[in-house]
Amino acid sequence: MKISSLTAAAVALLLGTAMFAAAAHEGKHFSAGEPGNPKKPARTVTVIMSDSDGTMRFVPDRLDAKKGEQVHFIIQNKGALKHEFTLASVKDNDKHAELMKKYPDMEHDDPNAKSVDPGKTAEILWRFSKTGTFEFACLIPGHREAGMHGTVAVK
Repeated sequence: MKISSLTAAAVALLLGTAMFAAAAHEGKHFSAGEPGNPKKPARTVTVIMSDSDGTMRFVPDRLDAKKGEQVHFIIQNKGALKHEFTLASVKDNDKHAELMKKYPDMEHDDPNAKSVDPGKTAEILWRFSKTGTFEFACLIPGHREAGMHGTVAVK
């Protein structure tokens, strides 16, 4: 079986993109802290994703946390569309949003990011080891711009 150079280039591009995305989420760098330890206590926060009445949002869209605190996010998609929850700095979310514009079908099942189908629930256990203001956002093209983002202030 002979593969055309165009097909080979497309495969190489897809593999390169997958490797880039995997490397970005291997735990080497997370701007908003680090994955939590399931053996330690955590505060549980339920975040609802919705997309009714022409608006996209997270409820709640603001959270205060203390440095060192662990939060067990329960992320429920009560909308009709697929959404995601990505927790990072605004700068990192901006970069990832640009990548999502090129690859809008990208799926996330990472320590700080989950793709959630309508009617489904995902969970993230996160330890806020850094102070600052961080963002959780749906980076599917158009969703963040439609209001689907929130903040975590860590002091």
